[in-house]
Amino acid sequence: MIQFKNISKHYTLKGQTVHALKQINLEIPEGSIFGIIGYSGAGKSTLIRLINLLERPSEGQIIINQKDFTALDAKTLRQERANIGMIFQHFNLMQTKTVAENIEMPMRLLGYSKIERKKRLDELLSFIDLEHKRNAYPDELSGGQKQRVGIARALTNHPKILLCDEATSALDPQTTQSVLDLLKKINKEQNITIVMVTHEMDVIEKVCDHIAVMEAGHVIEQGSTVELFSHPKHPTTQTFIQTVLQQHLPTNILKQLENQHHHSIYRLQFLGKSAQEPVIQSMIKAFDVSLNILFASMTEINGTVIGQMFVQVLGEATTVKAAIQHLEEHGVSVASQAGEQK
Repeated sequence: MIQFKNISKHYTLKGQTVHALKQINLEIPEGSIFGIIGYSGAGKSTLIRLINLLERPSEGQIIINQKDFTALDAKTLRQERANIGMIFQHFNLMQTKTVAENIEMPMRLLGYSKIERKKRLDELLSFIDLEHKRNAYPDELSGGQKQRVGIARALTNHPKILLCDEATSALDPQTTQSVLDLLKKINKEQNITIVMVTHEMDVIEKVCDHIAVMEAGHVIEQGSTVELFSHPKHPTTQTFIQTVLQQHLPTNILKQLENQHHHSIYRLQFLGKSAQEPVIQSMIKAFDVSLNILFASMTEINGTVIGQMFVQVLGEATTVKAAIQHLEEHGVSVASQAGEQK
């Protein structure tokens, strides 16, 4: 487990103090894929660089597997860092070295023998499916291939933790998906804890078990991915979720409705079991209401299906209220869209 205890980080810039992180308390479960999301300047890259102490906190402790990294001497810290791999947005490959040489470099620095280097290199090239690019140079590779080499290099010493700083933001969507699939494979097969910094909510959606949302140096919300996607509380989290899950109906759709009873419009959210049951059909059969479906979607978050539907429910007020209660009793989250129109 990785623990941040009362972590603060500040810099002095042109005589002024800049507070990059402010009293961060956070726990990252062992074996998880943990996403840290926030806009530029939120402090997320600073936070991830504290894990291997590339940056030192101004206050607080970094505890990894019950060891206080902030209290380690230089020699012990170097030894512990060997258990932490890191991949970067812009790959950080050496342009004058081949794929094989780039992957071998950490092993050379760590004193691996020639036989050990060759064995591990062959394993990694097979794992990232780039055996045929062994003698190629970075300029001969696609973006996705470069990132795979970066991942292989980070895995050379069998790390327990893998840090990913915007590792997919320089890639196209299809390549991003292939890299995310590789990271999921690493996490599942090797039980490596992966900490991902990103500003892309669809990346979080596809691979992360847990999320921390950052803003202005604070962790403003944290929890399981399913929890935050289904019940985001902070406005910034809601804005991020909106990029992959519709949270509100656009105003122009409301304006175009022939019936302007906006108080009758609801957002329905179906989570897990309720997403696979005919609860809407049972409501219509049981209650004398008319249903106008305005928008519907379904997505899978970390193995849990989340369905969303915007509907207009018309009928007698007491009947509509009873129909809504029926939905809630069957595990559907219901939010009125009253007041959404500006």
